[in-house]
Amino acid sequence: YQRRVHGDSNILLHRYSMPPKKKDEEKKIPLGRPGNTLRMGIVGLPNVGKSTTFNVLTKLNVPAENYPFCTKDPNNAQVAIPDIRFDKLIEMYKPSKSAAATLNITDIAGLVPGASEGKGLGNAFLSHIQGVDGIFHVIRTFDDPTIVHTEGEVNPIADMETIHTELLAKDMQFLTSWIDEAEKTVKRTLDKSKAEELAVLKKARAIVESKKFIKDVDWTINEVEVLNHHQFLTAKPMVYLINMSIEEYKKKYNKHLKAIMDWIKTHGGGPIIPYSASFEEQVVAAENKEEFLKAEGAPSTINKIIKIGYSCLNLIHFFTTLNNDLRCWTIRSGTVAKKAAGQVHTDMEEGFICVDVIKYSDLAELGSEGDVKAAGKMKQMGKDYAVEDGDILFIKFNPSKKKTKQGTAMNLPIHSKSVSYTHLRAHETLRYLVCRLLLEKK
Repeated sequence: YQRRVHGDSNILLHRYSMPPKKKDEEKKIPLGRPGNTLRMGIVGLPNVGKSTTFNVLTKLNVPAENYPFCTKDPNNAQVAIPDIRFDKLIEMYKPSKSAAATLNITDIAGLVPGASEGKGLGNAFLSHIQGVDGIFHVIRTFDDPTIVHTEGEVNPIADMETIHTELLAKDMQFLTSWIDEAEKTVKRTLDKSKAEELAVLKKARAIVESKKFIKDVDWTINEVEVLNHHQFLTAKPMVYLINMSIEEYKKKYNKHLKAIMDWIKTHGGGPIIPYSASFEEQVVAAENKEEFLKAEGAPSTINKIIKIGYSCLNLIHFFTTLNNDLRCWTIRSGTVAKKAAGQVHTDMEEGFICVDVIKYSDLAELGSEGDVKAAGKMKQMGKDYAVEDGDILFIKFNPSKKKTKQGTAMNLPIHSKSVSYTHLRAHETLRYLVCRLLLEKK
């Protein structure tokens, strides 16, 4: 407080001070390659149910035979992301066209002990894992004498140890090579950035030598940038799919389940989904799926597997709804509005002005865009707004003046509002003129 004397009066003034600005939280960069066209790979030993799982996830029919290495070359497919919000928006807007968000899935050949040294399909298998961004690790727990187990008996813990050991061994091979190369470069050139990279690689080597996955360690932003450049196998997120027999799945019991969960907990953790690939085959084949599931007394886990695979890649999606066309657009969590606009069209990113945002929850509650606007719940946001999962966006941008080969203006997508930059600035010009007039009067 500060007291000042004015004439005969004492005036007690309160000196306000602005609170200290909060330091911006350090923005985390996820491990893995950047982008929104990411891919989950189905991994496991031979004959654990990988190709059957791929078939029920993708509704395809790739070979799933009872012999090792039935799958040699990876099979790829896109699957739609189940989303009740998307279904609700279709009911509300009744669009003539629609496109759901999708997840890319790859079925990868079975791995055997010694794969990192070339056994089985060895190096081909591991190179296919390098091509994906996350892993569905299928673990066999069912006993079936008609389906051969390559190691002679069903032993889920030993199977997980095999996958764990081979991925670590391959990353160690990569690290040995990259560290040797970096040391020679630093010695020859005294390159500071290369020296920093070398320090990160040596830290990663120590982690791998301790039998830990790179994904299970906290890294700084600069370290993550180095790791993402090298794309380590053990840096990929992993979802554990516990493949049970139909009977055990219905009973929700398997003798191996507790040991599996304990092992996963002590090896970095991760999402665990018990399921039955054989049961899911029956669900896919059923004429009326709802009646079949009700009669069997067990749920399908396919939608859950797809959703968790999508979220473990740090993916979200937003909606656009203009001109009778409803679409989902996949982006990485934390993507800002300007970059998100670029997913619809690059010209929208280049000419980005602002974006009108409706939250799905507000639209579902109030019933229409008009009611949301009337309630003041449509917000206009700038280029740095971090788009959230389920946002409905109306992107405003300055149309590009680029020409096509025919000399006509480029056709832009219909999921945006094209706005003249001159008209958008008109109110600012008017405000300036009013201020000038007021100043002249004074």
